[in-house]
Amino acid sequence: MTLNWRGAAAFAHDVVACGAVWLAAFWLRFNLEIPEPYLAYALESLAPVVAVHVVAFWCFGLYRGIWRFASLPDLRRILYAVGVAAIAVPTAVIMLRLPVPRSVLIMNPLLLIMVMGGSRLAFRAWKERRARNPLTEREPIFVLGADQAAATLVKELERSAQWRVVGLFDDDAAKTGRQLQGVNVLGRFQDIASWSARLGVGQAIIALPEARHPVRRLALEVCTKAGLKVLTVPSYDDLVSGRVTVSQLRHVELDDLLGRDPVMLDRGGLQEWLNGRVVMVTGAGGSIGSELARQIARFAPRRLILFDLNEYNLYAIEQEFAERSPGQDVVCAIGDVKDRARVEAVLRRWQPSVVFHAAAYKHVPLMEEENAWQAVLNNALGTEILGRAAALAGVEKFVFISTDKAVNPTNVMGASKRLAEMVCEALQQPDGTRFVMVRFGNVLGSAGSVIPKFRQQIAAGGPVTVTDPDVVRYFMSIPEAVELVLQAGLMSRGGEMFVLDMGEPMKIADLARDLIRLSGFGEDEIRIVYTGLRPGEKLYEEPLAPGEDSLPTPHSKLRIARARHENDGREKGDWLARLSQWLRRDAAPTPETVRRELAQWVTEYRPETPGARSPAAEALVGRRGIT
Repeated sequence: MTLNWRGAAAFAHDVVACGAVWLAAFWLRFNLEIPEPYLAYALESLAPVVAVHVVAFWCFGLYRGIWRFASLPDLRRILYAVGVAAIAVPTAVIMLRLPVPRSVLIMNPLLLIMVMGGSRLAFRAWKERRARNPLTEREPIFVLGADQAAATLVKELERSAQWRVVGLFDDDAAKTGRQLQGVNVLGRFQDIASWSARLGVGQAIIALPEARHPVRRLALEVCTKAGLKVLTVPSYDDLVSGRVTVSQLRHVELDDLLGRDPVMLDRGGLQEWLNGRVVMVTGAGGSIGSELARQIARFAPRRLILFDLNEYNLYAIEQEFAERSPGQDVVCAIGDVKDRARVEAVLRRWQPSVVFHAAAYKHVPLMEEENAWQAVLNNALGTEILGRAAALAGVEKFVFISTDKAVNPTNVMGASKRLAEMVCEALQQPDGTRFVMVRFGNVLGSAGSVIPKFRQQIAAGGPVTVTDPDVVRYFMSIPEAVELVLQAGLMSRGGEMFVLDMGEPMKIADLARDLIRLSGFGEDEIRIVYTGLRPGEKLYEEPLAPGEDSLPTPHSKLRIARARHENDGREKGDWLARLSQWLRRDAAPTPETVRRELAQWVTEYRPETPGARSPAAEALVGRRGIT
C-alpha cells in the first residue's frame, strides 16, 4: 500500500500518538511523576512498542480510509489493530526482559484507542463544520417522518448549501420532544401549520418511503393547507434497489397519492420463466411496451425483440437499452402488426418463446369517427395476424394487453379490443400456443392519457378541461400495471382472461384538483372547466361485464374472468374464418357502417348510448358510494 501526503500525515500522527500514549501510561501509573528506574525502562521499551503497533496498523489497513469520512468501519479497524498490538506488546516486553508494570500494559491500548479514534472524529467534525454554509444563508425546511429515511436525509442535508432542517414531524406522538440527528421532533403532522408560521418555514420534505399511501397523502394535505411547497424522497423500492439515494429529492407525483400498495411479484418464478429465453414485445416504443421491455430485461432474457411501427419511439428505446443495459441482446424490428409477411418473417427468424402484444390504437375519441376502421384493423386484425403467426412459429405463450374499455363498450376502440380478446380465445388450442389476456384500466402518464394534457394546461395557466364532473376511471401506475401483466403471464396455463385489481375508482375531476395542488396552485388560480362527454366516452368503466364473474388466483391483485363465449355455437375455426373475411374487405367502410357491423360481432357493444350507466356500472356506483 502506497501513501499520499494525507496518508503519510495520518501515519506520522499515529506513530507520535503511539509513543506519547506509552509514556503517558507510565506517567499515570506513577501518579504524574515517573521514578528514575522506570523512566529508563519506558524510554528503552518505546521503540519496540511503537514498532509493534506500526506493523499492526499497517496490516489492518488504517490508512486506506479518509479521515474526513471517518466512521464505524474505521473505528473497528483501530480496535482490531490496537487489540492485536495489546497482545503482542507484553510478549515483546517479556522477551526484552524489561520490568513494565501490568497496569501500563492495560492502560496503553485503552488510551491509544481514545486518542486515535478521537482525533479522527474531531477532524471529521471540523471538516464538516467548515463545509457547512452559515445558517442564515440556508432556507429553513421541515422533514415529515422520524425514522431511518428521515435520519439519513437530515444527515445528508447537513452539508446542503440550500436547506437546513429546523424541525421534524411524525404521527407517532411518543416521538414528540425527542431528537433525531440533533433536530427536534416538533410534533405530529397536524401541528405543521402553527410551527411553519412561528418559524417562517415555506418548504417541507416528506421522508416516508415505507409508509402506506393514506399516510403520505395526509402528510401532503397538511403541508399544502399550511402553504408549504412539498418534496419527497424516492420510493422504498428505488432505495432498496440502490438506484437512488435518500438525498435525491423529487416533487410529489400522482403515483404517490394513488393509494395503492406495492405489487409482490414471484421474482423467482419470473426469473425461471424469462431467463435465457427469447422474448418479443410489440408496441415496444409505447408507454406500456417500453416498460414491459425494461422489466423483462431485469430477468436476463437471452434476446429481447422490440417490434414497433414508430421509428422514433423504437430508436428511443434502443438508445435507452444501449446506455443502461449494454449487455442485453436487443433486436429492434420496425413493422406493422397488420403486415402478415413482416410479422411471420420476424417470428420465423428470431423464434421467440414468449410474445407480449401491447401494440394498439387506444385513444377513444380519435378512433370513434374518421379512424374507426383503422382501430378495428389495428386492434383486431393485427391481433389475429400476430396470434396466428405466433401459433405457427411455436410460441409458448402469447400475452395480450387488453383494457377495461372492452367491457360493455360504447366506443369503437373498446369494441375492437373486445373483438381482439375474442380472437385470442378462438385461437387457443389444447396443445398449441397458450393465449392469455390481461385486462386493466388507465395508467398514469401513458401516451394519450389525461395526465400530460392536464400538465400542459396547468403550465399554460389553465383552465384544466374535464369532460364531466362525474367521470370516473380506474388508475394505476405504468410499472405496477406491467408487473401484474408479467405475473399474469407467468401464472397462465392458456385461455384465461386476467383482470387486474385496479383499486378504488377515482374521479377525473379529483385527479385534476390533485395535479393543480401538486403544481403549487389553488383552484382559484387554475380553474376546472367541464366540456361534456366526447364521442364514445362512458362515465364509468367496469372490469367485468354482466354475465362474467371472476375467480381468485394465488396473487391478491389478479383475478381470472370467466368470459362468455361469443361464437354463436359454431366452431372456433368457422367463427375466425368469417371474422377474417370481414376484416379483409376490399374497401374501408364508413364509420357508421363500422359501428353497425361491429355490434354484430360484439353483442354487448352499445354505440347508441355513450355516457350511459350500464347495470354493472350502477352496481359499481352503489358499491363504491360514488355520487
